[in-house]
Amino acid sequence: MVKDRQELKAFREECVKAYNAYKRKILVCAGTGCVSSGSLYIYDKLKELIEAKGIHCAVELEHEPESDGVALKKSGCHGFCERGPLVRIEPEGWLYTKVKLEDCEEIVEKTILNGEHIERLAFQKNGEVFKTQEEIPFYKKQTRVVLEHCGHIDSLSVKEYLSQGGYSAFEKALFDMTRDEVIEEVSESGLRGRGGGGFPAGRKWAQVRRQSADQKYVVCNGDEGDPGAFMDRSIMEGDPHRMIEGMMIAGAACGATEGYIYVRAEYPLAVSRLQTAIEQAREVGLLGKNILGSGFDFDLHINRGAGAFVCGEGSALTASIEGKRGMPRVKPPRTVEHGLFDSPTVLNNVETYANVPSIILRGSEWFKGIGVEKSPGTKAFAITGDIENTGLIEVPMGTTLREVIYDVGGGIRGGGKFKAVQIGGPSGGCLTEKDLDLPLDFDSVKKAGAMIGSGGLVVMNDKTCMVEVARFFMNFTQNESCGKCVPCREGTRRMLEILERIVAGNGEPGDIDLLLELAETISATALCGLGKSAASPVVSTIKNFREEYEAHIFEKRCPAGVCQKLKKIEIQPDKCKGCSKCSRGCPVGAISGQIKSPFVIDQSKCIKCGACVTTCPFGAIEVK
Repeated sequence: MVKDRQELKAFREECVKAYNAYKRKILVCAGTGCVSSGSLYIYDKLKELIEAKGIHCAVELEHEPESDGVALKKSGCHGFCERGPLVRIEPEGWLYTKVKLEDCEEIVEKTILNGEHIERLAFQKNGEVFKTQEEIPFYKKQTRVVLEHCGHIDSLSVKEYLSQGGYSAFEKALFDMTRDEVIEEVSESGLRGRGGGGFPAGRKWAQVRRQSADQKYVVCNGDEGDPGAFMDRSIMEGDPHRMIEGMMIAGAACGATEGYIYVRAEYPLAVSRLQTAIEQAREVGLLGKNILGSGFDFDLHINRGAGAFVCGEGSALTASIEGKRGMPRVKPPRTVEHGLFDSPTVLNNVETYANVPSIILRGSEWFKGIGVEKSPGTKAFAITGDIENTGLIEVPMGTTLREVIYDVGGGIRGGGKFKAVQIGGPSGGCLTEKDLDLPLDFDSVKKAGAMIGSGGLVVMNDKTCMVEVARFFMNFTQNESCGKCVPCREGTRRMLEILERIVAGNGEPGDIDLLLELAETISATALCGLGKSAASPVVSTIKNFREEYEAHIFEKRCPAGVCQKLKKIEIQPDKCKGCSKCSRGCPVGAISGQIKSPFVIDQSKCIKCGACVTTCPFGAIEVK
């Protein structure tokens, strides 16, 4: 355990020396996506094969390293999830994609023993081979600040974090700056909360600093509940010490001695790695009593949420930590005055805290040099859906939607046509083709009728039914409503019922106006921010795709051909050979006819199951 600043400096120097000792490093992605694809089996196989060759395989930093050995690491998420499992080779920076267990022997024989690049494992596009990670188009337009260590260091090692300058910002804030100077630096940087609202972080910290209470808290919101979002999860899994350091700086600046990290129970890997990181920080002497002899006490606790989406809201989150039912309360008073255990509380999300160490080390002017004036810095996005390169990215604020989808994301999957992107999850809205050149920053997206939210981007092609999209998000929101206030509890239920009628072909004239009226009422009267924004996906899709709603209601037709109840299955007489296979395969007896004559479907009986389509050997049955 290091007892003062001088001992920390000496320990960091040891870590740097140990980190640099091994020139050949193999980094196997151990983010959730790659783990689910079998990356840990690849890690174990590589270790087995390397040791079988008589080569020393270092799986953690060693203070007396063998210079001819190989360092094998479990890294955080590399981001290129579409191409996982991923293996990075250093010092060359080669990235092997879609690695299989049977590739391990070739990697050991050719790359580790002989330094040869394996072309077939590299990312390729249009005949071009991209050897290094940095050359790949997916990474080229990214600016990785929060994610700079993810995929580059051992996610389970405080020593590796220290070797990269980790905890230097905390050290600086503790010894070289006053509390007010730390808060001023964060305020001057223009850092806005990355959890959804975009509230200035420095202003929040200053408000807590001014409170005269004996006990204050720092809370991290890791309850990332938006469908398609996994930014915070990847930071907690891939670089937990960075987020912890940001929380420690907040504690030192605001006078808090305890911190709580609220994580979804559905993130077991994140919980495990956070727990490991906290224990390592305690062992080193960076958490606990009288840290580095400074007189500052600070410790961290992990709370696991039970999966309630509403616990992403600040007051519901703190109530859940206290052991109460996670439900929002009326404001004021606000969390900065009466938060956790009725004490002043700094509450930010994972990505916000992860930005803080770089701001303290490099300065507010450096941070303001990235992004746009009112939204400086970078933003991490999870891009999913109908896009070639699904994964985790980080780009400067103000990067256009077109650049994210086509330059970084690689365009629509299968060469399809872009239709819309749902941004901000259930609380956000959709952006369309007319918004492709929209800068992705807090204010620009808000003006377009959506919100950045935590950073989930669900990309949709022209085969997507926007009414069904609205129904999906309303179903999610209605299920997740805590039920405390009538507008959200009952209003979302009524909206969901209307949307379900519409997609079932039972829409009525006036449904669109009724949806908008309900949306306006809920937004104006709901208790918390989640309730107020619950109707946003519906309002957004009506605004941009009203004609689809009208087709469902008045023509009983789904333009995208998605809604099951609105599909029409017909037998083409000129193609039908009268074999009767469709009739025999129909579960409800909706098809009739005579052998060697065209058969007919009784639309009143047809349940649109599609069994006849797959059964017909002549392609005579079409879905319209």
